[in-house]
Amino acid sequence: MLCNKSSQNDVVLCSGSVPVYLNVYDLTSINGCSYWVGLGIYHSGVQVNDVEYAFGAHESPSSGIYEGVPKRSESFKFRKSILIGKTNMRNGEVRDLMKELGAEYRGNAYHLITKNCNHFCNDACVKLTGNHIPNWVNRLARIGLMLNCILPVTLKSTKVRDHTIEDKQMQHEGKKKPLTCDSNISLPLMIEYFNLDD
Repeated sequence: MLCNKSSQNDVVLCSGSVPVYLNVYDLTSINGCSYWVGLGIYHSGVQVNDVEYAFGAHESPSSGIYEGVPKRSESFKFRKSILIGKTNMRNGEVRDLMKELGAEYRGNAYHLITKNCNHFCNDACVKLTGNHIPNWVNRLARIGLMLNCILPVTLKSTKVRDHTIEDKQMQHEGKKKPLTCDSNISLPLMIEYFNLDD
């Protein structure tokens, strides 16, 4: 792969013919203000041709990578699309790469701070183009990792887990369920997860 560094934001443009975009979505309306100071809570997906690939949580040990329509989400507000670089991979090769990444990015391994959609997008973009995503997209997770010692336990354990036993016990005891951060963020409609057994 032959690459040249562009003066525009130090993006390395490879000799590929297919553009690779990072589509960024706002997870919360506070991003309107926090974006300008370099902070925010974002969801992201990698767009190659007319397909957007993203990573989301579910309780199964299968791939958490799914396909969707670019720049569309039922749960998040689209913010911007960023050209990351170009690739020579054909659609079938891109799908094979997503299946390969699905072994690492399993739905039940999702974690808000250490393995979220932005971590996936960064890894996918590096493999597709040789370029990383912009730092601001996942800055809040990196700050959270640095401040891990002072974060509440509920935020440290943001892996997906089955709440049904706990919920039934609390319901039986007549208690109200406390608010937690255990990945109860609504994720976009999971259109098609990659089956690693194909």
